[in-house]
Amino acid sequence: MHKFIDTHLHLFDIESGDYHWLKPGNPPFWSDKAKLYRNYHEKDLQLGNNDELAGYVHIEAGYDNTRSWREVEWLEKHCQLPFRSVAAVDLTIPPKTFQRDLEKLTGLPSVVGVRHIFDEQALALLCNENVTMNLRQLAKFGLSFELQMYMTDSAAIEELNAQLPSLAGLKILINHAGFPPSTTSPEWDTWCENLSLLARYSECAIKCSGWEMSRRDYDINWVASVIDFCVESFGEDRVMLGSNFPLCLLSKPYQQLWTEYQSRLAEKNKALFYDNALKWYRF
Repeated sequence: MHKFIDTHLHLFDIESGDYHWLKPGNPPFWSDKAKLYRNYHEKDLQLGNNDELAGYVHIEAGYDNTRSWREVEWLEKHCQLPFRSVAAVDLTIPPKTFQRDLEKLTGLPSVVGVRHIFDEQALALLCNENVTMNLRQLAKFGLSFELQMYMTDSAAIEELNAQLPSLAGLKILINHAGFPPSTTSPEWDTWCENLSLLARYSECAIKCSGWEMSRRDYDINWVASVIDFCVESFGEDRVMLGSNFPLCLLSKPYQQLWTEYQSRLAEKNKALFYDNALKWYRF
């Protein structure tokens, strides 16, 4: 029996949530986005008989970005497996308002972290005074921060690196391996260098997932190369695996992804499948 914790997935309830990003007239304008516009609940995490989903980390999915605790309340009411939640926040709001939101979120038992997607706006956000002040508040509330941005964005990485000393105690978890380019791309070296820079910060870990975000027909050998470099840079105790369910279904079935992970990673990498998630997400 192969036991693992999925450290990056999303569940949808279309009837009760907003999911602005899933609606046809709103970005992202993917040609296959309509396939995602349905309910995805815990029962849809289908696996073979030799695999056991021992728990998961639910990452905010746009259920209600103005009152993000509503998504967590829905999860805590309906989910049966052990799970932890990462809630949506707006880091640009005034610190006093942000503090009130954190007080509301930390009253919910599954909440261990928050996310504000940086993506292409990373540099502008990191130069925003409210963002800096609010990031500092997270550690005081015992919450981690999910960092979703491009590791090839050197200007943003330079700014973040300069701020890290003032964020002492804040656990930062890089989403989707920082969107790695192809190993043959000129940007591969930039991704490697910037990732290595953040790896020096002991409170920073990385999650390998979201491969379909780069290209739907991605090569599993590329995935293996990315994971190998992450382990080389961060060490085995700061690298985790995730699916990005249900977006992973745009490329392959949920079970197939985990079978491929297992086939490419030796048994000595058990930490990547299970142990590290226990520590970083406080299961």
